[in-house]
Amino acid sequence: MSLLQIIHYPEPVLLAVGKPVNDEEFDPDLADTIENMFETMVDAGGVGLAAPQVGISKRFFVMDVPKNGASNKLAFINPEIISVEGEQIGEEGCLSFPGLSQIIKRQMRVIVRAQDLKGDTFEMDLDDLAARCVLHETDHCDGIVFLDRMTSLKRQMAKRKIKILQKTGKWE
Repeated sequence: MSLLQIIHYPEPVLLAVGKPVNDEEFDPDLADTIENMFETMVDAGGVGLAAPQVGISKRFFVMDVPKNGASNKLAFINPEIISVEGEQIGEEGCLSFPGLSQIIKRQMRVIVRAQDLKGDTFEMDLDDLAARCVLHETDHCDGIVFLDRMTSLKRQMAKRKIKILQKTGKWE
């Protein structure tokens, strides 16, 4: 396996809607890419990583939100949010925004439908951090970055911080 390059904002691939993975693409190459994404995510200290974040304009992501203290590696291909409810407010970061985190409001619970590596459809009912992660990574598949989930004032402050990080070379 090998580490992939994580793309940083404002690269255009992060702002584009990813294309669905079609039936012919459920192959060993997709499985290898997903395994490389898990390795990249862990190396970068994240809990989720979407295909656009590694320069692939497709609708899939990986996540590993520990459950009962154990690893819980999951891949979601062609994710679709079925329903959401509740509210949680918490700090959120993004591997495509190194050094930046903000308080973001998300739903507390999500039901998501997706496909696994074999192309089989499944649904999951998730809450708390797992729900936050699914919503965040699905946003990436939809060309939405977490800046878009901030209030206008927080967004302006975040963009100023990004410019400072870019000038100091800490954004690369």
